[in-house]
Amino acid sequence: MTPRSSATRDDGEQVRGGVLAFIAYFLWGFMPLYFLTLVPTGPWEVVAWRIILSLAFCAILLTVTRTWAKLWAILRTPRLVVWTIVAGLLIYVNWQVFLISTLTGHVIEGSLGYFINPIVTVLLGVLVLGERLRIAQWVAIGISVLAVVVIVVGYGAFPWIALTLAASFGAYGLVKKQIGPSVDAISGLTLESLWLLPVALVQLVVVATTTGLTMGQAGAGHTLLLLLAGAVTATPLLFFAAGARRAPLTVIGLLQFVAPILQFITGAWIMGEPMPLERWIGFGLVWLALVVLMADSLRHARRPVVAEPS
Repeated sequence: MTPRSSATRDDGEQVRGGVLAFIAYFLWGFMPLYFLTLVPTGPWEVVAWRIILSLAFCAILLTVTRTWAKLWAILRTPRLVVWTIVAGLLIYVNWQVFLISTLTGHVIEGSLGYFINPIVTVLLGVLVLGERLRIAQWVAIGISVLAVVVIVVGYGAFPWIALTLAASFGAYGLVKKQIGPSVDAISGLTLESLWLLPVALVQLVVVATTTGLTMGQAGAGHTLLLLLAGAVTATPLLFFAAGARRAPLTVIGLLQFVAPILQFITGAWIMGEPMPLERWIGFGLVWLALVVLMADSLRHARRPVVAEPS
């Protein structure tokens, strides 16, 4: 194979990776609309079914792809088992808070959490991994902190939903970084769902004894949509895993804003959630911080790598 054909193949793989990642973020962006169709099912019941049905969906995928051996190999490695347990707990918090925000009319605040997520990821790199930040990155973090202060003081409410979503998903990404390629997407989601199965069963019991379960009680269409929760959860994750392996990190970094932009549009224009001046100012500061962060990342990525003398 000639160098030119090899380069063309690599470029094609990168383009394919970008398309796959875009599909993942596009699906995540409109996910609030799917969960809104599940009303009158509440957030606690939805998350419980989401866990159970994700586990079932992943088990089917493992069978179809004949990759059960990968799962057993992970289970024989205690370090990876511990990391998947931690990842499961973090994604549970993220799923639960996301469903609460979506089904209680706080889609806009949920989108704010995913706008803040890149800033949280950078901050975790400093606090946990001991990474050193460039001046522009510190400026972006400072602007984000100012945005939260503006929202708290001006809007009169602490954005706990946004901060919890940003912190939980940022920490989830950090755990995934620690695991690395040792755990593939399907096996990872399978184990994370498996560890959360007792939590899901407890939640279903509590919901059944209080407000009552809605599965099968709100018509055939509603039941079908609820049964699709597992596939809806796993599909964008699998698209993302396939895309992230092929696309450059800078492309993934830019595409990650597709989902919160679509969520913001859903909340502000489709659902008509209020956007007073104070909230616009807070969001504007977060967007400014993201522009600073992404401009710095792109500038740094374009710098030529200088070979050190041997």
